[in-house]
Amino acid sequence: MQALRRDWSMPAAMQGLVVALVGYASSVAIVMAGLRAVGASTGEVASGLLLLGLGKGIAAIWLSWRSRMPISVAWTTPGLALLAVTGAVAGGFPAAVGAFILTGGLIVLTGAWPVLGRLVAAIPRPIASAMLAGVLLKLCIAPFLALKTLPIAGLIVLTWLVMLHVARLYAVPAAVAVTLVLIALTGGEGLAGLTFALPRPVWIAPAFTLEAAINIALPLYIVTMASQNITGLAVLASFGYRPDPRPALAMTGGISVLTAPFGAPTLNLAAITAALCAGPEAHPDPARRYVAAIMAGVGYILLAALAAVAADFVTRSSPVLIEAAAGLALISAFGAAMQGAVQDETDRLPALVTFLLTASGLSMWGVGAAFWGLVAGCAVAGIERALKRRP
Repeated sequence: MQALRRDWSMPAAMQGLVVALVGYASSVAIVMAGLRAVGASTGEVASGLLLLGLGKGIAAIWLSWRSRMPISVAWTTPGLALLAVTGAVAGGFPAAVGAFILTGGLIVLTGAWPVLGRLVAAIPRPIASAMLAGVLLKLCIAPFLALKTLPIAGLIVLTWLVMLHVARLYAVPAAVAVTLVLIALTGGEGLAGLTFALPRPVWIAPAFTLEAAINIALPLYIVTMASQNITGLAVLASFGYRPDPRPALAMTGGISVLTAPFGAPTLNLAAITAALCAGPEAHPDPARRYVAAIMAGVGYILLAALAAVAADFVTRSSPVLIEAAAGLALISAFGAAMQGAVQDETDRLPALVTFLLTASGLSMWGVGAAFWGLVAGCAVAGIERALKRRP
């Protein structure tokens, strides 16, 4: 505590609170879309948001305070996009909750057993990126499909485009704000009766099914590790911070296991918000930037109080507008994933096979497209390597 008092600064504290607000506003629509797609009710969505906020805050505060590094924690935005595309599985939301527990357990196991981490790292990066791009494609085209059914959605897209050139960091939050205004003006069902209420945790007894394990847990684990945890560590390393990944994986995975029965999906190391907390904007002295990550954690805990009203507001409104806002929030991630998929010519064909199969939505024997895309891409890559080794 003495070190924290010594290193405290108002710029770092304000940067942390801004990071929390931007991070929440930029992707909360994706969280709710993902949870609703796998069968969560309004109360269960609010419970999941509440536990996600508390979990993110506690993990960020503890990891940053103990390591004196700006370790940011986030919900798995690409993973929640995966849920939105996957949809309901047999067993409903309890089966999805069981998959969340399995995913958190795998992350803990990765920190304790490095072999598992090496297996994930062995998946060619272009193929992992292609799977993510295939998952994100459907959501990323939602804002433009919305123009046909609800032309007023063009205001959301226009706001996003203008803000990209004016203040890029606030482009998605501004689009979300316009979305909320449009929902209110277009008179979503029952919006007049919307009142503020503190969220309450809702217990969901988990169900463990093979279908949910294959369609949700396994792709969710791979996406979270490849696009969030590994990327988050790389971002921190680019600013000169090299934390031991084992405590971070144990903390985020362990909290995910504990909060999953209340509807909360997986937590992970942040990438984009990590750059905001670890950069010079937080503080000129790198040794004092961890204060920003701690205050971001405080901000996430405070924002958790909005979980009930946010869930109620969204579930009363038009899903077209919510999907439009969520899609805009994922376009940058889609672009980065596509670049990672096709940049290396060696694995370009396997990556394209993975992308197209994942984006197709193909489902066989109850197993979803993300799994088949990953399997097909790895198979094509293996065949190509075997043919190249032949004399």
